[in-house]
Amino acid sequence: MHPKPISPAYQIPPSCSRYLSRRPLSRALHSDTIHNMSSTTANLLYFTPPANGERPFFNIFSDPTAGQRSNSGEEVHPIEIENLRGKEDSVSLDTAGFQFFKRAATHTEFMNAEDVEKEYYPESIELMKELTGASRVVLFNHTIRRRRLGESEDTPGKRQPVANVHVDLTPAAAIARVHRHLPPAEVEALLTRRFQIINLWRPISHAALDWPLALCDYRSVDVKKDLHTVTLRYPDREGELFGVAYNPDHRWKYLRGMETDEFVLLKCFDSIQDGSVAVMTPHTGFQDPSTPDNAPLRESIELNALVFYD
Repeated sequence: MHPKPISPAYQIPPSCSRYLSRRPLSRALHSDTIHNMSSTTANLLYFTPPANGERPFFNIFSDPTAGQRSNSGEEVHPIEIENLRGKEDSVSLDTAGFQFFKRAATHTEFMNAEDVEKEYYPESIELMKELTGASRVVLFNHTIRRRRLGESEDTPGKRQPVANVHVDLTPAAAIARVHRHLPPAEVEALLTRRFQIINLWRPISHAALDWPLALCDYRSVDVKKDLHTVTLRYPDREGELFGVAYNPDHRWKYLRGMETDEFVLLKCFDSIQDGSVAVMTPHTGFQDPSTPDNAPLRESIELNALVFYD
């Protein structure tokens, strides 16, 4: 039985951290009012390329004080973000690049990484296969984010919500993930079939009113103009993501007050690139000015999956 449709690896640049360390100026709202608001307007941080024409890079340091983090910048734009509660069926993975569902996880304790991999991974693999029709799902990473007031550090041990508009991978990085996580003898055959990278994102502990997730409808993205390849420099390797430049045509969505039994699948890559389906989803956490003062701070888990089809 399919879950009933309800009727995102990149650290924060220091200049963005100021937005995470404080509460929004807001008022207390009743939950019914919160869910029924049709939209909100919030400041989103968009990518700007290096002024000197250099290739953009971002250094992934275990020590956030070590060296230059990035050579690119960002700019703030006030954006209207539509609340899709009650209109969830207006988007899907292959049209907009993301899709909302409702099903509680069996595993509900997320403090221990080994337990997450042992218990939450298997149920999520089966869930993603059921929802997408995929023949094989390989989870290769998960990230738990817990916002803390007064803290701006964003290291592997202290993950804060990502505060700028991005896409997790470029096509080259997606193919590299197949090589990295699958047996070498299988890679060539797997790359001849359709494959995707899909994230499964859900709130944990409580509803995600604080710093919710905003998603950009792929149909409003100009792939050639909006996306900029950024090299991710890890201590032992390099990766790539897309920084996303501002485009006034972007259409932003979110599901206000997502509960722990609600989740979103968001597509980061699709090997079908003939224009017939959404290929990726620009996304970001954002400070919602309508968040109630007493809302608990954001806690969420995101799984990253390679998804293969026969």
